[in-house]
Amino acid sequence: MTLTLTDITTTYEDFTLGPLSLVVDNEVLAVLGPSGSGKTTILSSVAGIVQPDTGSIYLNERSLIDCPIEQRDIGVVFQDGALFPHMTAYENIAYAATTPEHIDKYTTLLDIAQILDRKPAALSGGERQRVALARTLAADPSALLLDEPLSSLDTPIRRRLRGDLRALFQTLDIPVIYVTHDQQTATALGDRLAIVQAGMIKQIGTPQMIRNAPNSAFVARFTGNENLFTATVTGHNEHGAIIRIGEQTVQTTVNWTGDDCVTASIHPARIQVGSQSMSDLTDPSHSFTGTVVQQLTEGSMTRVTIAVQTADIALTATVHPPMTHQLSLIPDETVEITFSSTAVHLFARE
Repeated sequence: MTLTLTDITTTYEDFTLGPLSLVVDNEVLAVLGPSGSGKTTILSSVAGIVQPDTGSIYLNERSLIDCPIEQRDIGVVFQDGALFPHMTAYENIAYAATTPEHIDKYTTLLDIAQILDRKPAALSGGERQRVALARTLAADPSALLLDEPLSSLDTPIRRRLRGDLRALFQTLDIPVIYVTHDQQTATALGDRLAIVQAGMIKQIGTPQMIRNAPNSAFVARFTGNENLFTATVTGHNEHGAIIRIGEQTVQTTVNWTGDDCVTASIHPARIQVGSQSMSDLTDPSHSFTGTVVQQLTEGSMTRVTIAVQTADIALTATVHPPMTHQLSLIPDETVEITFSSTAVHLFARE
């Protein structure tokens, strides 16, 4: 199956979506963006809840424009699950199921057989979302849309369900669009990401490609990269562009052909602190001595900000166990940091 959106526009009083084009094959496209960016409007246009002003939507060769909601063969899972409160979990699933076999298949895959006799009020948030997803999939849709189904759940439940959903999506053979504002959920579930801002798609690519090569400051920051610096291209060699950040010269592997005034980005995950191992740390590379400014523990990961005096910049790096226990990351502590030239990405200054 292929879901194709071409030049879609939708206008409200103070907001315009598009023009926007997307092609989603049998994969998970995670649509990532801040609140009010148009993510839900994209889903609503595909589902038939909102009628676009212009453009076309096709599911394979079948046009969905002007097609009634109930005839689109599109499954939708909302943030709150939207279960029927007077029905048991089993009755909710059976209401939509095309065959009894589908009920058995998805209650088993989603591990909810033990709660089928309960009504929604007696289910936890995670259980309600599992039932809602089973109900949608039991209808055997040709495409699946999910609108932030994990956003209202506690972090441990959300982390566990992310793993379950990833395994489930790998068994499906249909286009899946997963809307979220959470970068961790998007990168965990999406085969590709579409970054949305103010009704426009800013970048589409694999999670790794967008992490390593954002095309704008917005995309970089929204995907967890606060290491953005004003730089000047001073030359080129066989490796790529040479840039200057403050008083520091940095080799990159970017074949840069634009203006000399650029923005340089280095994702925190690609900066080595101390003796951490890094698989892509190959020559040419850069090593600096810096001073710890701040550390912030986020679960098992620590984000540490380090001032590099020679470049007059502060770099944020992510540190994982066991290095978090081996390094002294208290403020004012001196540490060594290293990054490969392949970790430096350039884009036009905005």
